[in-house]
Amino acid sequence: MCGIAGAVSYCCTIADEQNRFLQMQKVLEPRGPDACGAYFTDNAALLHTRLAVIDLKNGAQPMQTVYDGNRYTVVYNGELYNTEEIRKDLLACGHTFTGHSDTEVLLKSYIAWGEKCVDRFNGIFAFAIWDEAKKSLFMARDRIGVKPLFYAKTDTHFLFASEIKALLASALVKPEVDLQGIAEVMFIGPGRTPGYGIFRSISELPPAHYAYFTPDRFEITKYWELRDKPFSDSLEQTVEHVRYLVTDAITRQLVSDVPVCTFLSGGLDSSIISSVADRYFHAHGEQLHTFTVEYKDNDKYFKTSKFQPNSDAQFVGIMNDYLHAQNHLVELDTDALVQALYAAVDARDLPGMADVDSSLLLFCREIKKQGTVALSGECADEIFGGYPWYRDKTIRMTDGFPWAQSTKYRMTFLRDDLARQIDAENYVYEKYIDTVRRTDKMQGLSDTESRMKEMMKLNLEWFMQTLLDRKDRMSMACGLEVRVPFCDYRIAEYLYTVPWEYKDYKHYEKGLLREAVKDLLPEEILWRKKSPYPKTHNPAYLAAVRIELQKVLDNENAPIFAIAKREALQRLMTADVLEPWYGQLMTTPQTIAYFVQMNYWLEKYNIQIKM
Repeated sequence: MCGIAGAVSYCCTIADEQNRFLQMQKVLEPRGPDACGAYFTDNAALLHTRLAVIDLKNGAQPMQTVYDGNRYTVVYNGELYNTEEIRKDLLACGHTFTGHSDTEVLLKSYIAWGEKCVDRFNGIFAFAIWDEAKKSLFMARDRIGVKPLFYAKTDTHFLFASEIKALLASALVKPEVDLQGIAEVMFIGPGRTPGYGIFRSISELPPAHYAYFTPDRFEITKYWELRDKPFSDSLEQTVEHVRYLVTDAITRQLVSDVPVCTFLSGGLDSSIISSVADRYFHAHGEQLHTFTVEYKDNDKYFKTSKFQPNSDAQFVGIMNDYLHAQNHLVELDTDALVQALYAAVDARDLPGMADVDSSLLLFCREIKKQGTVALSGECADEIFGGYPWYRDKTIRMTDGFPWAQSTKYRMTFLRDDLARQIDAENYVYEKYIDTVRRTDKMQGLSDTESRMKEMMKLNLEWFMQTLLDRKDRMSMACGLEVRVPFCDYRIAEYLYTVPWEYKDYKHYEKGLLREAVKDLLPEEILWRKKSPYPKTHNPAYLAAVRIELQKVLDNENAPIFAIAKREALQRLMTADVLEPWYGQLMTTPQTIAYFVQMNYWLEKYNIQIKM
């Protein structure tokens, strides 16, 4: 993967401001530590930092080509998994190629088909193409939203970048947050409203959208969304097709010119990926490497709960015996986990999922020492209905985001003067109900079937985006490319139309997926009850984050007090709140850590609050 950034201006000479834009490139170097490149004209700058994965010799960027006398230049972050199919179509149209990179295929696809090129892509991507003759910029983002793309418009410039920090580094965008930004951080966070960048002047191109910026217009267009349609496959046909889609997505994503490894937790999703990858590697006479994260002393302190019924260790052992792979265990200790809370904010540019973020950051650092590309099992739960809120009828039918029923609790932290200006419950509910209203559903569905369409829409547009943000920022901060096969849009399209009774096969979470891969896994793994991303259960972590929050409370000038009540944070120091802040994993220790991260974010980014 890579980092991309750039600028367009029709009133300033971009080439005279090179140092400003090279600073944007510099802060993206962790995303692309292998090489960097820049392209400047009077009207545009395109910047790139490269993590070399495909066509190491010929894949350098910005990449340019001249066609019919016009010059096109691209910067691109991502991977296309159907590169060879598209290349054949382009060859048939008369295009030629100098290498085998997907970057060249993507650029020439735009030349051949314009904005319709995105309809042909199966992959994860965010890219920008400068058309020198038209003085226009074309940008696009993949359907699911795996790769990020932020932008900002000023009086003189249009800026874009893979990360918020690059826009701020231009000094053309100020680190300001208004009431909406406060509402996002306090009541939506660590999620974000799709398309919103939290900072006052920053937006994000939403998933499945493309945009044109020209001397006359800035226009954003949606090119894909989930559509319901009649479903006629039998259960047997559905199982067969799911198996094909999942195994094909995994196999396509094993293509690389550098070593590929997998995450392995012993859960269903990572085990499926590791099993398919292991068979592929073994058939080619190679050995797969798998990586597992664990926490120091977790075996001593682990407590069974509704959301985490068992720990991973025994199941990883079962998979290690089943596979031909070499497993690497990464053990994280509490001190490192706490200190990495701050680096996780630097990576995300926002307060995030506390140790759920910082643990992944540390995990990726260790993987990077031995590999460049990894496959991970995110997003199967959203698509196949694995979360508790799909299965618990009470939660399922309750109005509001099922992973964030904590608005009233969150309101207890907001300063009174801000609470009078922000209608928190309405702010959150309107976003929920707007998503529900936009859910595409056929007429005549049962109440349950109708609600399941809504749940999938809600999860893909909201909860899954938070996890994809996390995965991209934590991994790319380490120069590690992490691919997510379950985010193949073909899987999402098909599963959206599959009736719940099939997904609920044997009344088991992700029962359909389990049936489709039953010969790929040991029985103990195949029917293991869902357990989410592992977190530490060590009481030392709670004690450590309380120390960090106490440091904040001891500073009368801590910036967090411009948003949150001191007395509410003080109460949090001794509280044991059963209500999660967000999702299943953010309970009291993570809520404390979230406020620690928020204070650090406000201070580190020198954020000014504008009413």
